[in-house]
Amino acid sequence: MKAFEKLARQKKYKKIKFKVLKSQHLVLKAKINGIKGNFILDTGASNTCISSDKTDYFQLQTKASETKAAGAGAINMETQIAKNSCVVIGKWKIKKMHLVVFDMLHVNQALENYCKKPVSGIIGADILTQGKAIIDYKNQHLFLKK
Repeated sequence: MKAFEKLARQKKYKKIKFKVLKSQHLVLKAKINGIKGNFILDTGASNTCISSDKTDYFQLQTKASETKAAGAGAINMETQIAKNSCVVIGKWKIKKMHLVVFDMLHVNQALENYCKKPVSGIIGADILTQGKAIIDYKNQHLFLKK
């Protein structure tokens, strides 16, 4: 075991594998309310987001939101909020997470030549901050602290 990984384990970090697409996007698997999906790991996204076409799939209860989403070439997108969702990434878990829900069709269209499966959402800075994230690009691991 590498010295860094040993130290991370001692500090109660959980190691999660991710893949780097040819587009340079980082993709990992996560569970929302116990249901698996593919997610972009995005340090520039302020919130963790779910594609609006996946609300039933992830059993989300959504409410209207005043917040407008922007990114990946789209602006002023209508959003909803899904409160109290359970997010599991590898062996790292957070309960009662609030997720932003919006139409991610443009994201999946941009990735269709790089990603075998459409992404269900984005893991954003809210989770990365809460988990005191460390990203090891060389070995393609995300470390999140309990």
